[in-house]
Amino acid sequence: MFRTALRNVLAHKARLLMTVLAVMLGVAFVSGTLVFTDTLSKAFHQQSAKSYDDVAVAVSTHPLPGDAARAPGLSQKDVDEVAALDGVASVAPRVGGFAGVPDKNGKLIGSGWSNKGVNFAPGKDGKDRAYAFTKGAGPVRDGQVALDEATADKGGYKVGDTVRVATNGPVKEYVLSGVFTTEDGAVNAGGSLVLFDTSVAQKLYLKPGYFQDLTVSATPGTDAGELVDQVLKVVPKAATAQTGEALADQQAKDIEAGLGAFNQVLLGFAGIALFVGVFLISNTFTMLVAQRTRELALMRAVGASRRQITRSVLIEAGLVGLVASTVGYLLGIGLAVGLRSAMNAFDLKMPDGPLVLEATPVLAAFGVGVLITVLAAWLPGRRAAKIPPVAAMNSVHAPASTKSLVLRNSIGAAFTALGVALIVLGADKAGDDGRLLVAGGAFLTLIGVIILIPMLSRPVIALIRPLFVGLFGVSGKLAGLNAVRNPRRTGATASALAIGLTLVTGLSVIGATVGGAIDRMTVDQIRADYMVHMANEDSLSEEVLAALEKAPGVEAVSPRQESALEIKGEFAPVSGVTPGDIGKVLNLRVVNGSLDSLGEGRIAVDEALAKELRLKVGDTVPVEYVDEKKGRLTVGAVYEESEFASPAMIDRKAIEPHDPEVYTRAIFVAMDGGASEAAARTLSKAMGDNPAIDVMDHKEIRDFFGGPINLLLNIVYGLLGMALIIAVLGVVNTLAMSVFERQQEIGMLRAIGLDRRRVKRMVRLEAVVISVFGAVVGIGLGAFLGWALGETFKKSLPGYTLVLPWERIGVFLVLAALVGVLASLWPARSAARLNMLTAIKAE
Repeated sequence: MFRTALRNVLAHKARLLMTVLAVMLGVAFVSGTLVFTDTLSKAFHQQSAKSYDDVAVAVSTHPLPGDAARAPGLSQKDVDEVAALDGVASVAPRVGGFAGVPDKNGKLIGSGWSNKGVNFAPGKDGKDRAYAFTKGAGPVRDGQVALDEATADKGGYKVGDTVRVATNGPVKEYVLSGVFTTEDGAVNAGGSLVLFDTSVAQKLYLKPGYFQDLTVSATPGTDAGELVDQVLKVVPKAATAQTGEALADQQAKDIEAGLGAFNQVLLGFAGIALFVGVFLISNTFTMLVAQRTRELALMRAVGASRRQITRSVLIEAGLVGLVASTVGYLLGIGLAVGLRSAMNAFDLKMPDGPLVLEATPVLAAFGVGVLITVLAAWLPGRRAAKIPPVAAMNSVHAPASTKSLVLRNSIGAAFTALGVALIVLGADKAGDDGRLLVAGGAFLTLIGVIILIPMLSRPVIALIRPLFVGLFGVSGKLAGLNAVRNPRRTGATASALAIGLTLVTGLSVIGATVGGAIDRMTVDQIRADYMVHMANEDSLSEEVLAALEKAPGVEAVSPRQESALEIKGEFAPVSGVTPGDIGKVLNLRVVNGSLDSLGEGRIAVDEALAKELRLKVGDTVPVEYVDEKKGRLTVGAVYEESEFASPAMIDRKAIEPHDPEVYTRAIFVAMDGGASEAAARTLSKAMGDNPAIDVMDHKEIRDFFGGPINLLLNIVYGLLGMALIIAVLGVVNTLAMSVFERQQEIGMLRAIGLDRRRVKRMVRLEAVVISVFGAVVGIGLGAFLGWALGETFKKSLPGYTLVLPWERIGVFLVLAALVGVLASLWPARSAARLNMLTAIKAE
């Protein structure tokens, strides 16, 4: 049977090519992702180990809120005591935070979150072992900084130049004292690193005389574990210590975890390719079995058992999977190399290191490829074994029995009904639990629809067939009839496109709905002309707020400072705002009382908090601040919930004594003359043209809040592209085999007057009908799932209204038709070139 299977694979290699391509794509993404991950993992481990090569112990501080004002970290005394311990060769205390450097055009170099500043900590020899200077030297006094080599090159800075450095306050100017290289992960991620003199860094990021971290180098022969125990005895209780080796491992793991989402996206592409490929594989082997009915019957007649017939088909599938996995694994290696180069091209520099080829990607590639192919071919193999020899010898095609069709449709209906019930229940329940129910229901419904799709093909295609008949006449009519001749085949071919468009349409509906809600939210709730915030999401400083209040043309300014209170013993987030101005920058709908009462030292709460704590205007309630001091506040207003205000609001001056390091998320600014380019320049100039601070108008605010949704949609459109590629392969395969089966019919049509042009058109339209059918099923199911998911977060998104993106849906339908046209080029050409006499004689 093995020789028979091998002969059949070689005999049908052209028809199996599309199957190989489908499996190959999925395997390439699986193996490429795993090779890429292994390569990066080893490179980051080596980089971390190199960074902490001479670090025996690393100390970090985590001061408690009550201790932060008094002793926010390690004092110089703590550092000296660690340096005096036996076995300590040297210590390097660190203090740092955000620091951004603009290029020559004033734009921030790096992405915000990866821009760092830290102190230069030279040893007795005047060198800091963490940094190797290529030009100049480290900063040793006020007014000096050093830059990493990549940042200096991007900004065009040379030693002696003036460099503007942005922190969370006004921009300050420094003289560049040196340029260095480093193994710092932030720099390798495309960020920047600024070195300050220690006293300057302490003033910027902590408190004079204090450090956040400390690295310790040991003398030869000193045990790192024992040194950790000694260090813990002399540092504050809020400090932790670990060996340099443990810190290097932890840092490498943290970086790998940060790349986890990227790896999940790549594996998502692989999953879509393999899942959609299952239908192509199953369809291919079903058609091959149908075309070889006489051959299989003859094998049964000469003594082959049912088990041997099934085994023969599965061996064929295994050989196809083996070839596809081999090619896919090699392509995966190329994908891993390409991904690494692409990341470097986008300034996401990866550490140098060799390509890592371990056993796991190999096993995964061949295991997934062969297993998927064999599983997809199991049902066709089982059907082949059930063909009675005598019946098969008398008929080329064995139709599915009524019993099997009834059973299939009953199972599909049960899955679909259960899935729809779960989706509706989840939409009604809402919240996280509701979303889990919708996800489970979506899976069951998708399986059910895929099982039912042959049955759905007749009524759906019947709806669109008159359009093709009216436009294309006889060719359109024949295409419609051919598309429903074998519903199972049509359904399996259309499933690939249906799956992709279900996912894309569902998330497009969610994206359009959320985008509309965000648009309405920014228009309805923000009166301010601008929202100011840090590019790295850090807190804005008091200096920025003061500068904006003094800027010319400013009508009203209010920050959104985030702190917390315990009200009647219950925790509640609270915003510190500017009384009088808050009503001019935010459109908060007051239910009872007045926001002007904030200026009288009262508290305002939203409806949800008022309902939860049973509060009303005039109530005086006990509160406890973050510094554990207690007080009493009177409720002065109750307002509707808002995305731009916390559940409670008080005068920012009432928060500052209790929370001196309060987090200022954003500052809202209203201008006398409204928003304009001149007004935006005025605000930027007032803040010293700080490249790390964004001044956003209404459009930019909408883009800011809608960014994650847009990113998700772009990823999903990539998945659609993968599904379209597999769908093209499936339609090509189906049409090519269909043309082969219908040689006599096509020859007869040619003989009675159907010319080559109309034969081509017939095959093309058949492909379009199948593709549009799959698109209609996918779009309908996707819109339903989009509605259900939207209902689960309806209550948490003010201004929620379901939006169906009709333009995108129209584009999806056009793409589906285009897929059909492209997929039909080769089969249509083959059909038109058939010799009519030879075709009529063909069996």
